[in-house]
Amino acid sequence: MRLTRSFVALPLRAGETVALPEDAAAHLVRVLRLQAGDACVLFNGDGLDCDARIVSVGKREVLAEIVATRRVDSESPLAITLLQGIARGEKMDLILQKATELGVTRILPASSERSEVKLDAQRADKRVAHWREVVVSACEQSGRARVPEVAAPQPLARAAALREGRGFILDPFAQQGLVALQGGALGACTLAIGPEGGWSPRDREQLAAAGFEGLRLGPRILRTETAGIAAIAALQAMAGDLG
Repeated sequence: MRLTRSFVALPLRAGETVALPEDAAAHLVRVLRLQAGDACVLFNGDGLDCDARIVSVGKREVLAEIVATRRVDSESPLAITLLQGIARGEKMDLILQKATELGVTRILPASSERSEVKLDAQRADKRVAHWREVVVSACEQSGRARVPEVAAPQPLARAAALREGRGFILDPFAQQGLVALQGGALGACTLAIGPEGGWSPRDREQLAAAGFEGLRLGPRILRTETAGIAAIAALQAMAGDLG
């Protein structure tokens, strides 16, 4: 039987007993009905899964004993950064969830000329907290023991300057297709995916100035919630991660 995995932002060491954070305790005890003596798996993003056992369930505190730790080898050999034009509500959640499941290492939400979502400082903080919850939940479900970084929203030019490895803009009219990347070791790359309205000419100029190049992923124009997922899956397959 597959054990429930739960993220906890705590140091986890074999032989120690920890008080579970409120959200993890509520999920394990109130939602999943775990009781004292039941087993679970805890992780904190350091690349380890920790086999644990619920020691006690109190009104104010749930204690778990870390029985053993083990290295999780579920990360891709290709470090993908997703530079995502901010999309509306559920679309953005879907993008982050599936990108995490497919193995991205970092997510850069970016505002651009055609962004339909405008965030002030207070709304941005709340949205980032929510996005990080979505990513953590996707890690719990998919078996990842490292949690992708979710950066604060920032203007496109600033996000583009954080490019790692080769940068790509999906473009059905680009001369370079996926075939051109076969056989080469990328190691790291950054995918720039526009918001619902796509990249404006000025956005494309900023991305080109930051070293991004066009990449053809078939002849069709994909929606923002499809483009990144499709490109990540294609690149991971080329890198051997989905083999």
